[in-house]
Amino acid sequence: MSDSDYNDKLDALVRSINPRYKLLRTWQFTGGVSAQVTALEIEQPDGHRQKMIVRRHGEVDRKQNPLIAADEFKLLQLLRSQGLAVPTPYYFDQSCESLSLPYLVIEYIEGETDFCPSNLADYIYQLATHLAKFHRVLESQFDLSFLPKQGNGFVERPEKFDESLHEGRIRETLTAMWPLPQINESVLLHGDFWPGNVLWVEGRLAAVIDWEDATVGDPLADVANSRLEILWAFGKDAMHRFTDHYQSMTTIDLTNLPYWDLCAALRPASKIGQWGLTPSTEKAMRAEHRWFVDQVLEKLNEVG
Repeated sequence: MSDSDYNDKLDALVRSINPRYKLLRTWQFTGGVSAQVTALEIEQPDGHRQKMIVRRHGEVDRKQNPLIAADEFKLLQLLRSQGLAVPTPYYFDQSCESLSLPYLVIEYIEGETDFCPSNLADYIYQLATHLAKFHRVLESQFDLSFLPKQGNGFVERPEKFDESLHEGRIRETLTAMWPLPQINESVLLHGDFWPGNVLWVEGRLAAVIDWEDATVGDPLADVANSRLEILWAFGKDAMHRFTDHYQSMTTIDLTNLPYWDLCAALRPASKIGQWGLTPSTEKAMRAEHRWFVDQVLEKLNEVG
């Protein structure tokens, strides 16, 4: 499709939202893995200009859930109604009439990801605060029936283990204990809560984005994934501070956190070498991953 044809389709998309809107310009966001993202600037009838984001989910997500655009729209509506920091959803369309794929139109957040915060302590505090707020969206109190239930925590078993990341030891430990008893009430899970999915404006957490992996399940799954990502991005002290802040803000039972930490540690197995990291960065991340797994196993051995 030519750029001209694509812009014509985006123009039709904008007019389907409001016939009086005028499309001024568009631009693409690069680097996305799970979705195609296009930014729009439109002019409203009163002359006011507004930016929006068009998200088209990837093939994997669409196969798993053909209604993913509608479901993400519904979820963002729910979260906005609770005053939570997510983009406002404007529109969704799964007819494939305007574009060849279902899409979601959401608020454009004037913010950026931040991997070099000027005040790391406050940054970590805000991350923990917002995750705790999201986990107050309980299955027993909100209609989350349109979201999938959390899986068993394991990534798909490969034919060959990635022993460079202790995959065999991790799976052996988890298999011996699974299924874990459900201690915590099921809550909304983001599914990929890490600094790359958080936008900041002048040191303030403005929005948590990319909700296509949202499920319902044990909050410790989100906590564990965040812990490993924070370790990689900011180090051990930041990871511990995040965990302490989160624990102080919730009544979540952390007894089973070591097992969910191991589930999080499985996620990069056989993949970390494909992330396009520099050799020095990959070496450092592998070393931190080994420490992460070793301290969990040591903790479980002490308990056992």
